[in-house]
Amino acid sequence: MRWQTRMRTLAALAAVVILPGTIAQAAPDDTAAVAGESAVAANGKLSVCGVRLCDSGGEPVQLRGMSTHGLQWYAHCVTDGSLDALAGDWRADVLRLSMYIQEGGYETDPRGFTDLVDRFVEEATERGMYAIVDWHMLSPGDPYHNLSRARTFFTEIVGRHRDKDNVLYEIANEPSGVSWSRIRGYAEEVIPVIRAQDRDAVVLVGTRGWSSLGVSEGGDESEIIADPVRAENIMYTFHFYAASHGDHYLDTLARAARELPVFVTEFGTQTYSGDGGNDFGMAQRYLDLMAQRKISWVNWNFSDDHRSGAVFEKGTCSAGGPWTGTGPLKPAGVWVRDHIRAG
Repeated sequence: MRWQTRMRTLAALAAVVILPGTIAQAAPDDTAAVAGESAVAANGKLSVCGVRLCDSGGEPVQLRGMSTHGLQWYAHCVTDGSLDALAGDWRADVLRLSMYIQEGGYETDPRGFTDLVDRFVEEATERGMYAIVDWHMLSPGDPYHNLSRARTFFTEIVGRHRDKDNVLYEIANEPSGVSWSRIRGYAEEVIPVIRAQDRDAVVLVGTRGWSSLGVSEGGDESEIIADPVRAENIMYTFHFYAASHGDHYLDTLARAARELPVFVTEFGTQTYSGDGGNDFGMAQRYLDLMAQRKISWVNWNFSDDHRSGAVFEKGTCSAGGPWTGTGPLKPAGVWVRDHIRAG
């Protein structure tokens, strides 16, 4: 009954009419398409086939969605209203749950943050979205620093959600300052923890140089091709920020996607700080490539942080919305919402 109520709510959101000059909402004729079949209902349990993410029938699929900001700061932006808007108004396929480990995150309250991620996975599931559980290690950049914590966390969170078809696990957000072989070694210690309870979930592995496939530290995808993670049903992550990461990064992604299964679990239209002016032209080139190659992507971030990369105007979350339409959005939010909706 709760899911039926949620779908009626999404249908109502899809039919909202907004003022001229803003990006159009779904017309009433689109309501059945929005409310009738969610991303998970349409695609089922995902798997990696060759260098693509595929649906339950083995056909390549591209997911498009949003990442939360750090849950220790912006959990109040992840509400029934905002998630209804993300699933219904934005028509997102996937929600990335960014649980920082340091910076006031998981290490300060393992029980509280595990329960919070658990709740948000259930909320995404209720709305028919895929959920990426993001082990958001950032500083220090050596993933081994948090290995024991990762084992504890993934043992519990996978145990809670092992029977679901919509959960993906990102085991190292942005490794930095360490070799690819060390990142690979970490992955080969954590993946068995996940596989012990869920043999089929897609696992996302961070790459060297803040998940740049090594580019930000002078490398490239060749080191991964030469020495891949020894595990099945995995993808490698790539992050970019269009105002900072130009042709060299774009060319690396294009090459890598021919040889490796890649998932862009974080990108922005600004600089790598998530702030500054938007380079929508460069971002569009990335999106065009990702559409051509069926590379799934998640935008940073679904919050009202003061930086330009946060999609909502400052104060939106503390005010409890509004969440739908373009009125509460910064320019980057308008742009990414439009591209998620375009499908």
